[in-house]
Amino acid sequence: MSPKPWYEKGLRFECTGCGNCCRNHGEYAYVYLSDREVAAIAAHLNLERRIFRERYCVIDDGWTVLRMDQPACPFLTAENRCGIYPVRPKQCATWPFWKENLVESEWNGPVKACCPGIDKGPLYSADEIERWARETDAEVE
Repeated sequence: MSPKPWYEKGLRFECTGCGNCCRNHGEYAYVYLSDREVAAIAAHLNLERRIFRERYCVIDDGWTVLRMDQPACPFLTAENRCGIYPVRPKQCATWPFWKENLVESEWNGPVKACCPGIDKGPLYSADEIERWARETDAEVE
């Protein structure tokens, strides 16, 4: 039996709409895209996949990632909203419940410093949190 996670009683999170998670934060500046996500976003933007990849993506260590060479995601609007929300990547939809964020020092350190919604809002169970983390990893595998 695995030891219980430090967040076994759940974690609180509520999106405040600040857009901080869509801004470049050094090591948090990678949004990985699956082929399915590339196709969905390209279709949403009415672009050929090749054109979408050329304009908005780079290849990093074999992975397709959104180009984050600006201070923020290219789809973050001036109103701090996602310009591709209906087809946003799974990684974006599951923030902040990523496997690497579920280390207590990460959650209470850089994640909390970045995100004012940490420790606010509804309480999510450990089971929900771990399911989202698994889904995020599975999307780009």
